[in-house]
Amino acid sequence: FAGIALLYLHLYDVYGEPSYLQVAEAYAKKSLSCLTRRSITFLCGDAGPLAVAAVVYHKVQDKTQSESCITRLLQLHKLDPQASDEMLYGRMGYLYALLFVNKHFGEEKIPQNYIQEVCDAVVASGESLAKRRNFANKSPLMYEWYQEYYVGAAHGLAGIYYYLMQPGLGVSQVKLHNTVKPSVDYVCQMKYPSGNYPPCIDDTRDLLVHWCHGAPGVVYMLTQAYKVFAEQRYLSDALQCTDVIWQWGLLKKGYGLCHGTAGNAYAFLLLYNLTQDTKYLYRACKFAEWCLSYGQHGCRTPDTPFSLFEGMAGTIYFLADLLVPTKAKFPAFEL
Repeated sequence: FAGIALLYLHLYDVYGEPSYLQVAEAYAKKSLSCLTRRSITFLCGDAGPLAVAAVVYHKVQDKTQSESCITRLLQLHKLDPQASDEMLYGRMGYLYALLFVNKHFGEEKIPQNYIQEVCDAVVASGESLAKRRNFANKSPLMYEWYQEYYVGAAHGLAGIYYYLMQPGLGVSQVKLHNTVKPSVDYVCQMKYPSGNYPPCIDDTRDLLVHWCHGAPGVVYMLTQAYKVFAEQRYLSDALQCTDVIWQWGLLKKGYGLCHGTAGNAYAFLLLYNLTQDTKYLYRACKFAEWCLSYGQHGCRTPDTPFSLFEGMAGTIYFLADLLVPTKAKFPAFEL
């Protein structure tokens, strides 16, 4: 429900049509009745419904409900002190929810020192694991999920480093240069000859070109590294990622965001906005054409066919973003 509420919130932002906001409110309300108290993240936990509802209630000027959602959101971190650090189920997914609220309110509804506290916990966790598993001389930060060292945006290093390099998280310049940058460079060394990236460290099978595993997710880390460290090699690697996506990124898995064609297309919009090269806008439009022929390519039906990350809601979100490509952001991930 929360993912569909987010879609209608986005459609309201794009079109300014009040009925979309009413639909968003109805779905946000439903989502609050389904909280699990099991996970703290935006996409798979309670933080997403609470953050989306807080913003929707703010927009419909229901201050009491909005403030209540924010209060509950701030209490979540205490629920799961043993949380992992990745995007889908861990602390980075929680951090996104906090930043999402501040962005949509246009003010610091979530105190900066609280965001900093969560971020510091992620850095400390990564440093600790790197030392325990003897990675520290190669990569000062290391993260695992289900006993695997994942590389991609959803569960792995690229998604975590993308966030640690965001100015809004307040990682110090010393930490950025001495800890985050060498860890980013460690991921860069994993690039396959094709320009793609492995799903896990030491995985030699060059198969997956998804946002969740492979170049379509790693490209966000690379472009952020280019913005922060101003080294051309990061941009070169990012451009190579988009060539991989152009060649292999129309997926039989479906049209969604996590491991589908719409999610892959966001990398083109990212590079279009960074370089102003219309080649990338053209490529995004060609992927959109594929999405507009929904159901005609023999793609498999997702487990949740209408959801934001696997299903049709995410595809519609992307197509709406394409109407104003300069504002396009991969939902529930890109800042």
